[in-house]
Amino acid sequence: MNQIWQYIIIVVVLIIISLIVVKLRKKDFSSEVNKLIQYLGGKDNIINAEYNMSRFKVILKDITKVNKDGITSLGAQGIVEIDNQLKIIFGKDSKQLKKYIDDMM
Repeated sequence: MNQIWQYIIIVVVLIIISLIVVKLRKKDFSSEVNKLIQYLGGKDNIINAEYNMSRFKVILKDITKVNKDGITSLGAQGIVEIDNQLKIIFGKDSKQLKKYIDDMM
């Protein structure tokens, strides 16, 4: 009986640790999105954001405000500039980036 309680306590502690890790990762992702918005020239510079598979597409008011080196430092694998839009390859995080940016706008 005593051993069962030990297992229950261990499981509860592991669940709590798992929840803390998930929450910390989400917080880091949120701060990365804030940096991305800054590197894109601020939220007022963003007209529209879309995602397609691994690409994150952003239409901007002023492309000259963009910090491409900053975007690359966040993990972008490539950036293509066409007129007033950027296509940024972020991989599997593109969908989640779009969601966070929509929530912030």
